[in-house]
Amino acid sequence: MATIYHEDDADLSALEGARVAVVGYGNQGRSWALNLRDSGLDVTVCSRADDSRRQAEADAFPAHEVREADAFDVVCVLVPDDVIPGLGLAPAAGALVVVASGYTPAFGRFDPGCDLGMVAPRMLGPEVRRCYEEGVGFITAVGVHADRTGTARPRTLAVARAIGGLRQGAIELTPHQEAVLDLAVEQALSPALTHVNTAFVQVMLEQGVPLEAVLVELVLSGEVERTYRLLREEGFAGQLEYHSPTSQYGQLSRRGRFDHLDVSATMRALVDDIASGRFADEWDAERDAGYPHLRALREEHAGPAVRELEDTLRRELGSRTPAR
Repeated sequence: MATIYHEDDADLSALEGARVAVVGYGNQGRSWALNLRDSGLDVTVCSRADDSRRQAEADAFPAHEVREADAFDVVCVLVPDDVIPGLGLAPAAGALVVVASGYTPAFGRFDPGCDLGMVAPRMLGPEVRRCYEEGVGFITAVGVHADRTGTARPRTLAVARAIGGLRQGAIELTPHQEAVLDLAVEQALSPALTHVNTAFVQVMLEQGVPLEAVLVELVLSGEVERTYRLLREEGFAGQLEYHSPTSQYGQLSRRGRFDHLDVSATMRALVDDIASGRFADEWDAERDAGYPHLRALREEHAGPAVRELEDTLRRELGSRTPAR
């Protein structure tokens, strides 16, 4: 059974007198900085001299260069994983560095030489702030990668509490476990679901169902996402009662019809690439080359033609406001 932490497992006094630097002021950074400040901590933003720093100053934070984060007691690093190794951070030996993803410590891309903890919200950046303001918080993954002072765990849990990450509960994971889980959802589960959806669209088109109707059923009506919300709130058995008897019978009686497909073998191969660090090596090479493959993939799968089709359908069958 995994360890679950709640607010009474953390004491903000572990950060008493600590000066906190938030490195990066994007989606996660801004939410963290605001939440940490509202929890009574002394927060400074360290970011590039761009619009994000101007936003931090507009939010009444002291704002400095990234390299100045080294002087702080707690450093929350909230920039993309592939950027972190190039920051050159070198805090004092007694400092605590907190990352919002296990990726860089898990695959040996980042070791600041001091305490290193992970607080990984299972929530999009802007929602980290919204959930804090609403008082509901969000579920978090927390873990300690390096405890050189003997205080890494209480300080990491205090950071998690201060951003609202213990209100619903936090599950303890090592950074490697968190990284494998996170990347596996993106690289093993998401492609599998995309493949299934693509096959479903093809079969529906063969039956003469218009593409627009299929996309409404899968996405635009919102039924699927609301069903998943009920699954989260009430569980599988609870949400099943909202489906008609016909739906219940169809879903349950056809379970197992795809069991002959060896999806697990492909998933294992993909996850092995993640766990072994091979994907991290591949991603480093892509970054160092200037992201050419990523740009080509975006153009192929999410380029202007795809965006135009989606925006047209949203205007006609969903929101009257384009997605962007």
